[in-house]
Amino acid sequence: MARAGECPSPQSEIATDRPDVTNSSLVVPDGSIQIENGLNTSGQSTGKGFDGSNSRLRFGIAPCLEVLVDVPSYVGRLTGTVDTGFTNVTPGVKWQVSGLPEPANLSVVVGIGLPTGTPAISGTGLQPYLQFPWSYELAGGWGISGMFTSFFRPSDLANHQTTEATFVIERKLSEKLALFAEYVSDTPSRGASTALLNIGGGYLLSRTEQLDFHLAFGLNRNSPDYIIGVGYSYRWDNVLGTAKRPMLRH
Repeated sequence: MARAGECPSPQSEIATDRPDVTNSSLVVPDGSIQIENGLNTSGQSTGKGFDGSNSRLRFGIAPCLEVLVDVPSYVGRLTGTVDTGFTNVTPGVKWQVSGLPEPANLSVVVGIGLPTGTPAISGTGLQPYLQFPWSYELAGGWGISGMFTSFFRPSDLANHQTTEATFVIERKLSEKLALFAEYVSDTPSRGASTALLNIGGGYLLSRTEQLDFHLAFGLNRNSPDYIIGVGYSYRWDNVLGTAKRPMLRH
């Protein structure tokens, strides 16, 4: 990982926005492209379904700044009456606050869901959001992190805004393996809230390549009974032409 309080460089290990709901408090390095992918299966009272590829593209366009886009994922039915279709295209901009005290990291994300998906899955109209992922490194390989997000749905007469809050405890067991436990709460302006307990981890295949897995359980009757997911992420460095090259001296 990049040292806390600093923005990542191409020498930093990959830091992804998955498999936990809480996104990384770090941006991708300047000049890098990162692609994150995943596949989930879930069960609830109305049936069982799956969704994928849950792909997010991230582009480091300047130090401490990235643009990102969530490309459409397909939601399919395995059993029951689960709605099927595609999610929205959702672009965004992420800025990592630099110069914080060394154990801490904080980012600000602004994005908007474009009405390109299936209304039964994604809703209608433009859907902006504002997000604050943070992290704090503790001793002995432990760390805590979390995220506060406000989702806005101006076209939804029943629910104009939903607040999501997360909290994560993470432990790095080795140079390659880290595990986490996460609490996720979604509270709409109207209607019932949901809550999840999410556990999982990530395994570094290399400095720029990661496999991940997670298993979530619903904590109230409004939440999915379970969600099981796996994913793969990769980063290409110094490909956008924005990163500074080392000077050659003779």
